[in-house]
Amino acid sequence: MKAKKLYTGITLIEKKFNKNQTYFYLKTPNISIMIAAIKKKFLVVSQKRIPINKITYEFPGGIIDKGSTPIGSAKAELFEETGYECKNIPKKIGAIYPDPGRLDCKYICYFTNKIKKINLPEKGIRLHLLSKSQIIKLIDKKKFSHACHVYAFFLYLSKIDKFN
Repeated sequence: MKAKKLYTGITLIEKKFNKNQTYFYLKTPNISIMIAAIKKKFLVVSQKRIPINKITYEFPGGIIDKGSTPIGSAKAELFEETGYECKNIPKKIGAIYPDPGRLDCKYICYFTNKIKKINLPEKGIRLHLLSKSQIIKLIDKKKFSHACHVYAFFLYLSKIDKFN
């Protein structure tokens, strides 16, 4: 197996298998997502995503840094991106591998309904309080289009009774 570091936390892996075949994939950090709710509205961020040159809607989330836990990262990303602090232990919704044929990372998804506004959102991020139907409309319009965030939302909806 060969590894070529491309950037901090991102490594291209070249792995031999079946005698004379080679497979390439990226080793990347795991990600935490936080679905936060205030009453019957969800806290959603929007920001421009450079690779697709579009403004997208998604839940707060980010890389799980070395030395951090998935739950700690989810709480930290919620605060950094939105200025809201999580006031309880978030409930784990589930986890997903975004592209197991090309990436080795997974997204770990959490839910909280106990948040408090402490600070302003991160520069370049807009906050939205959206209903379930508004998020579904954004998904349909391909504006809430990050597949892992869509997965997290529908997984949450399938387990909603456990969280209320």
